[in-house]
Amino acid sequence: MRAEGVASDVRVRLGREGDLSAIDEIYNHYILHTPITFDVEPWTPLQRREWFAAFGARGRYRLFVAELDGGVVGYASSRRFRDKAAYETSVETSVYVAPALGARGIGSALYAALIDALAMEDVHRLLAGITLPNPASLALHARFGFRPVGVFQDVGRKFGRFWSVQWLEREA
Repeated sequence: MRAEGVASDVRVRLGREGDLSAIDEIYNHYILHTPITFDVEPWTPLQRREWFAAFGARGRYRLFVAELDGGVVGYASSRRFRDKAAYETSVETSVYVAPALGARGIGSALYAALIDALAMEDVHRLLAGITLPNPASLALHARFGFRPVGVFQDVGRKFGRFWSVQWLEREA
């Protein structure tokens, strides 16, 4: 699946350990300033290295980064959905883009690379949970064939209020 409307100078590649501080910078912004993630404390370098250890160049669990002008400006990943063995062919996907660079096709380029890679693996279902409201993320997932399957009402408390999560799925 090729992403349309992406600046030609954006390069998507597999993530590597040297990208972790840039990934932390992007993700920690969303922790501190938005309800998009339900983490409430910024990630540390140690946490990020442990997180990174789950990914490979092949297999179900992948990490892709987008580079622009030599710097990492976004990432997409697929991770284990649940620990029980019967879920092994279902993965949870996520994508984060540097906040100043939204709506430029970077998220689409990342998801295109991730979904293409997962099509070659033993993956049956892609799942995504999106904190509401988040029309940009819902639109991105719809473009890639995700469909809504339900809303968990008021399941996360952050910034003194409760937030709901829309769950989406698509076949791999």
